[in-house]
Amino acid sequence: MMILVTGASGSGKSEYAENLAVKLAGKKNQDTGNKIPDADHASEICDGYLSAESHKLYYLATMRVYGEEGMRRVERHRKLRAGKGFYTVECPINVDEAFSEILMCVGDEFGRKSSMPVALLECMSNLVANEMFPEPGDEQERGCMEEENPAEQNDVYITKKQQKETNSCAKNIIRQIRHLRDQTAHLVVVTNQIFEDGITYEPGTTEYIRNLGQINQLLAEMADSVVEVVAGIPLLVK
Repeated sequence: MMILVTGASGSGKSEYAENLAVKLAGKKNQDTGNKIPDADHASEICDGYLSAESHKLYYLATMRVYGEEGMRRVERHRKLRAGKGFYTVECPINVDEAFSEILMCVGDEFGRKSSMPVALLECMSNLVANEMFPEPGDEQERGCMEEENPAEQNDVYITKKQQKETNSCAKNIIRQIRHLRDQTAHLVVVTNQIFEDGITYEPGTTEYIRNLGQINQLLAEMADSVVEVVAGIPLLVK
């Protein structure tokens, strides 16, 4: 199952997505010993997908930390996740490959391969920025600067209607998410609503906003459910 969670900055989407992932993983809050209460309203989404089996729970962190403000954001998110049983994987680019490497090393106490995990990716806006504007040392040939390979087009979840206008950045990221979805029992993806300010930006930022908007549409089509969080209230869109 794949769920897309969207919302504006400060909407409460992060906490909602975390609690939803915890519920899907069959985890308990280590601080209280109880099921996470904030995810109770997600029953409509989770019904039919929950099992008695407990899954490993991964937090795929895509944010690159810059300055004190970045550190404060990271610390706030760590506090939100505290006691919920997440294993954090830092993967600012190529998230599917980073996750694959982690899974290759994971097994239970008897050395057997673990059941498929639950993963929470946060967030898509950071991943798109990192792939579009790579830093020195990034492997650009695997990111959004990569030239489109026609032979790989069929491996991307894109409808015929969208195929013509979809650029290589969107194709690369959708490929990564498809791979993640195939490696997980449940995948929760967090993205941002940044399209409503009506401000004109310089060309690089405008291209970024266009790419993120297109990727959000493709993710919504891929997802089994889409939730928008407004003022802490989740609204089931799909």
